[in-house]
Amino acid sequence: MAKPVIIIGAGGHAKVLVDLLLASGSEIIGLTDVDASRHGTKLLGRLVLGTDDIIADHAVDDVELVVGVGSTAPSNLRLSVYERYTKQGYTFHRCIHPSAIIGGEVEIQDGAQIMAGTVIQPGAQIGKNTIINTRASIDHDCQIGDHVHVAPGATLGGTVTIGDGAHIGTGSSIIENIHIGKDAMIAAGACVVKDVRDGLRVTGVPAQEQNVKDV
Repeated sequence: MAKPVIIIGAGGHAKVLVDLLLASGSEIIGLTDVDASRHGTKLLGRLVLGTDDIIADHAVDDVELVVGVGSTAPSNLRLSVYERYTKQGYTFHRCIHPSAIIGGEVEIQDGAQIMAGTVIQPGAQIGKNTIINTRASIDHDCQIGDHVHVAPGATLGGTVTIGDGAHIGTGSSIIENIHIGKDAMIAAGACVVKDVRDGLRVTGVPAQEQNVKDV
């Protein structure tokens, strides 16, 4: 039986998740947020209950959690939230919008978020706590690591590999058989035609590398 969920974070990404969860028939207990000005407000009719301390009021076997914090670049925030509560024994809900097209033999790990209009083709693997955002396209046999964000409208050709913590920017394209390293960042609109090493940022068409620390 499906467990009710609590969403951690109450910003824009959380609003999209509330909509997804309602569309998929999930029960939402409420949201938490560190910003006290949001406490008592509502997102699509669901109440922001208070700080993350609220979660401790619910036994680990009674609820599932959802990371409502988005990302626009490689970030440790989503990772830290996920690891903090998994260490306490909580599990994270797999969020899949009913409009998503999911092929055969696709593996989707705990805490992954598959947004509206996405296409994930057969044999793909989606890591834990990873976002496949609105209308992104993941072709056959891609391997997407943990804590990755594939932003809206991004397109991955077949057998692309994405390392943990990478960010694939809005509207970017990655041709088939490319490897993107851990914590790499693909800028919005970039076209990637060669492998990208760990921790590097690439921009442009064709994409050129730049160290993330220099941006």
